Amino acid sequence: MDRPTVVVVGSLHYDVMVDAPDRPRKGETVTGYSWRPKFGGKGGNQAIAAAKAGANTKFAGAVGDDEFGRFLLAALAGGGVDTSKVARVTDSGSGMSVAISDDGGDYGAVIVSGANLKVDPTAMAVPELWQDARVLILQNEMPEPINIAAARSAKAAGAIVCVNAAPYRLMSQDFSSLIDVLVVNSIEAEELCGVQVTDLASAALAADSLSALFKTVIVTAGGEGVVGLERGSDPISLRALPVKLISTHGAGDVFVGTLAAALASNQPFSGCISAANKAAALHVSTPARMTTSREISLTSQQ
Repeated sequence: MDRPTVVVVGSLHYDVMVDAPDRPRKGETVTGYSWRPKFGGKGGNQAIAAAKAGANTKFAGAVGDDEFGRFLLAALAGGGVDTSKVARVTDSGSGMSVAISDDGGDYGAVIVSGANLKVDPTAMAVPELWQDARVLILQNEMPEPINIAAARSAKAAGAIVCVNAAPYRLMSQDFSSLIDVLVVNSIEAEELCGVQVTDLASAALAADSLSALFKTVIVTAGGEGVVGLERGSDPISLRALPVKLISTHGAGDVFVGTLAAALASNQPFSGCISAANKAAALHVSTPARMTTSREISLTSQQ
């Protein structure tokens, strides 16, 4: 069976996950319960989610020539992602992050981009990267010149450009004009259009406002659900599926990767959103897997 091809140009981070009763306020020290290393980076997470959803997934990015980088490449490959276009740089360490997940299931994180900032924009024009590509996924953890280079190559190849505008930052007109599908959460939507998203009704208002600039807009509203809007059509609103929340960490990435795989397989727009919504619900209600002995060994060497 033909598998649709999704290309991800994005970030890779070695995540250190901390479980704690709450996230610290300024100047506060909080005693946590446990910690574990984890594969991460929005780009990496979205690529593995797309592969899990059935897409032939290619990744372009960069890691350092270090143990973190070797771990990240192994995790990508183990998730069924083609890593042949991931550069190994020698003048920077691999990207990493520290994320704190609290008792309520929410989290906060700090990222150190490292090698992710060293991607060569000219590498985005390599023809074999775009062979059979139907969808490109981008995020704002990468420098905009890299995103623009990748989006232009995707357009030339006839692929859909899907951008997860996270974390929020101002986007140039050059970049905005290349975006086919914009995916934002409630915070990013408010930053981009000024509409405070608190429920599905306000998410629909935000999507309508953003549709003046982007042909297709999807606004995720956490536990409320998601709204999708194709310019000129009625909005599609889906409530969040009722699940037992364990942690929201990575849910947005699972949503985006699954959405891209569905878009690449030419599913109806409503079906794409529904598939992504279900995958995110499963993710937030699934306990984190136990840390492997390999990961423990890797961490002890740093």
